[in-house]
Amino acid sequence: MRVAVIGSGIVGAACALALVEGGAEVVVIDRVGVAGETSSRCEGNLLVSDKAPGAEADLAVASNAMWRSLAERLDADRPNGQPATEFEAKGGIVVAFGGGEAALERFAEAQRATGIRAEAMDVAALAAAEPFLSPEVVHAVHYPDDAQIQPSTATQALLDTAIRAGARLVIGEVTGPLGRPGGLSGVTTTAGPIEADVVVNCAGPWAGEVAARLGARLDIRPRRGVILVTTPMPQRVFHKVYDSDYVGAVGSGDAALQTSTVVESTPGGTVLIGSSRERVGFDDRPGVAPAAAIAAKAVRLFPFLEETVLLRSYFGFRPYAPDHLPVIGADPDVAGLVHATGHEGAGIGLAPATAELVAHAVLGTTTALDPAPFLPGRASLQETA
Repeated sequence: MRVAVIGSGIVGAACALALVEGGAEVVVIDRVGVAGETSSRCEGNLLVSDKAPGAEADLAVASNAMWRSLAERLDADRPNGQPATEFEAKGGIVVAFGGGEAALERFAEAQRATGIRAEAMDVAALAAAEPFLSPEVVHAVHYPDDAQIQPSTATQALLDTAIRAGARLVIGEVTGPLGRPGGLSGVTTTAGPIEADVVVNCAGPWAGEVAARLGARLDIRPRRGVILVTTPMPQRVFHKVYDSDYVGAVGSGDAALQTSTVVESTPGGTVLIGSSRERVGFDDRPGVAPAAAIAAKAVRLFPFLEETVLLRSYFGFRPYAPDHLPVIGADPDVAGLVHATGHEGAGIGLAPATAELVAHAVLGTTTALDPAPFLPGRASLQETA
């Protein structure tokens, strides 16, 4: 089985590793290089805390467990200077200011019913866990399974492992299909034609455009997000801490600018501050409005940040599916085309489980995951197109 994987972000890298270890001959195609776009412009969240009960929550719980063994494997096997994943099982704390505590607790209670660990914290426990948190916070829920990786280096480690197992990386842009009666027999690229029995579209926010070039219709839209980074400092944030309005922003279909507070430390001593969401196409001029709104909310959560110097800010585009579910599986119209995209800001966390579903779709490998909710031909995705 010859498989061409389009995109060497974290989803493409995870799919390449699962496919090559499943026995496929794999070529990964990327126009800029490994983790050159979305996967190097995000926070590296491995979250279950922001998932409402349902198909994506089930996928997140499974993928979270997969990441623990996968990160251990990648970090233990690092030849030729392969980078570490920087996996941290730090846990997450979701907080509410006055007026939001009832909604947060209802959300957590629904999650507990599905098996997600969500532990209510009293004032003393919260002060012990995050002593620099604002005293305005009136309620918090601890999610011990939330974790973090360094997304760029984790992507590099995944693809390096896939290449050592036999995969090949080609730098070039996909320009069109190689055809066979009723479907694909590969792709044309700026680096030349690449023959394949199956093509896997892992092009992130560009997946809709790539699908169109290959004769398919896929409603994936870019959603821009901005992140702030402080200068290194002694550690004063000990978990992944975010305001409960983050959950609403994740699930919103509003195209306008939305911001919510997410704050966490990195092993290097910097503090990452997010997050923003807005659908503006591929506009690469975010201006100062998102950064200003993010900073103001972060200072309310952690007052010490008001005196902190920002090192830089950066932004990226996330692949947004209008029905808020990842798109994973065979294209309903173009034979030989499989999609793995639409994760928006959850692609880092969902990558291992996505790869398992892709290997199942392409090679028929076993999986305990239910692929049905994520199939590209699902009615909820077609209705929004």
